[in-house]
Amino acid sequence: MSDLSDQPWYAEFFGEDYLRLYHPYLTPQRTEAEVIGLIRRLALPAGSRILDLCCGQGRHSIPLSVLGYRVTGLDLNPVLLAHARSLDRDVEAGVRWVQGDMRHLPFESEFDAIINVFTAFGYLESEAEDRQVLREVSRTLVPGGAFLLDVVNREALVRHFLPAEVERHEHGLLVLQEQELDLRTSRLGVRITMIEPDGRRKEYRQSIRVYTLTELAEMLAAAGLRLDQYYGDLEGSPLNLNSRRLVLLARKAYA
Repeated sequence: MSDLSDQPWYAEFFGEDYLRLYHPYLTPQRTEAEVIGLIRRLALPAGSRILDLCCGQGRHSIPLSVLGYRVTGLDLNPVLLAHARSLDRDVEAGVRWVQGDMRHLPFESEFDAIINVFTAFGYLESEAEDRQVLREVSRTLVPGGAFLLDVVNREALVRHFLPAEVERHEHGLLVLQEQELDLRTSRLGVRITMIEPDGRRKEYRQSIRVYTLTELAEMLAAAGLRLDQYYGDLEGSPLNLNSRRLVLLARKAYA
């Protein structure tokens, strides 16, 4: 993967190779547990309108729809959306799929809840753009609507930081992941090298802004979203320094 590409990393990374890389971790059991956690945290009745922001391949959108919620899945990536639509047809979930940019949502005061899970926040090039996303979330929620954000917990990332690791995946694929955390900018840079059994290599890069709970609480408030709860995972465990995840539940203020 060339460093000279004009495309941002997130426009190139989320394709067939992304699905291969994460397939061993995104098991049906994990997805089921996450969906149960989402439902419990949101506490919304069936029929509620939910936007899955950065829905990817529909891992959460489809089961939520099957369970009776009116779900819209939005993602920038056409490859992942094609997978989502294919899976939707298989189970007749009826999700509304939209290709779009989370900085400019094509909705207005429409959703009872918006979810953004599996560290799909912080990808953009600046904090100003991340703040723009939160303003869009607030604008597209109904008054009193909920926003659930699930990201990596910066404190645990620092405590258990691994500069490099190698894993063997199915069919002989080797994956080398190297990462650096810029402590001044709180930006996590990741280089992923995929090495096939025949020696062919592909390289991808990521750059993610990792926020603290304090920073996110301020950003949510500035966007008109009141932080109600925070957890160490979608199951609702208390947040601590070793929690791998940071889950926040915020609500849009009533007019």
